[in-house]
Amino acid sequence: MYFADHNPPHFHVLGRDGAAQVTIEDLEIIAMSGRLDLREALAWAALNKALLRAKWMELSGS
Repeated sequence: MYFADHNPPHFHVLGRDGAAQVTIEDLEIIAMSGRLDLREALAWAALNKALLRAKWMELSGS
C-alpha cells in the first residue's frame, strides 16, 4: 500500500515480472502489468483482510 493512495481500498502486489493492484474487499484485480502469479498473494490476502483494511485506514487517514 502507498500513503494517500486512491480509492477503492486496495493493495499492490509486486513481482519480478509484473505488478498488480487488488481490491481489499473482494480481492478483484483492478490493474495488472506483466506476468504475475497471484495465487499465493490472494490466498494470504483472503486470510488477512482485517489487517489490510486496518492498514488502509491508517495510511489513508480515513
